[in-house]
Amino acid sequence: MFSFLDSFFNWLEHYSGSPWFYVVIFSIALLDSVVPVVPSESLVIIGGVSAGLHQLHWSLVIVAAATGAFAGDNISYQIGHRFSSSLRKRYEQSAKGQRRLKWASDQIQLRGGELLITARFIPGGRTLLTLSCGITNQDRRWFMKWIAVATPIWAMYGTLLGFIGGRSFQDNHTKAFLVAFSIAIGATITLEIGRHLRHRFGSSPTPLDK
Repeated sequence: MFSFLDSFFNWLEHYSGSPWFYVVIFSIALLDSVVPVVPSESLVIIGGVSAGLHQLHWSLVIVAAATGAFAGDNISYQIGHRFSSSLRKRYEQSAKGQRRLKWASDQIQLRGGELLITARFIPGGRTLLTLSCGITNQDRRWFMKWIAVATPIWAMYGTLLGFIGGRSFQDNHTKAFLVAFSIAIGATITLEIGRHLRHRFGSSPTPLDK
C-alpha cells in the first residue's frame, strides 16, 4: 500500500511542479465554488507542497487559488441573483423551504461577513451561502468586499499547509503530501465538531445545519 502511495505521489509531484499547475489550481478553485464536488482544497495543498519542494512559488499558488475562488464565488452569487425568482418560488412551495429562505436572509443580514469567511472552509458551505446571497439580493459591493477577504485567507491556509509539509520532508515527498493532507483533514474535523457543539448548546446554526 505504501509503495502504491509513494508511486502515486511521485507521479503527482511530477505534474504539480509544472507552471501549468497554477492554471489548474485557478480553474479548480473557480469550479469548486459553483460545483461543490470539485476538491479545490486538495489542489491548493498540493500546490503548497510543490512550493515547499521549490517547484512552484508559494505566493503564485496563493494568487491562483484566491483569484479562482473569488471568480467562482461571484459566479455562484450571479447564478443565485439571475434565477432568484424561480429559486424563490421553489423554496416557497413548502413551509420548510420558506423557513430556510427566511433564515438565510436573516443570518446574512446579522453576520453575513463572518459567515462568508467561515463557510469558505466548509465543503459545500461556500456554494450554499454565495447562492443564498444572490437569491436574497444582497448588495453586490458588500458581497465582493467580504469575498475579497475570505478567499485570500482560504488560499493562504491551504498553501501554507502544503508548503510546511514540503519543506519539512523534502527527502520524502510521500510523507510531505500525507502530513499536509492529515493536518487539513484534522482541521476540517475540528471545525465540524466546533460547529456541531455551537448548534447543540444553543448557538445560531450555520447554513449547513439547516
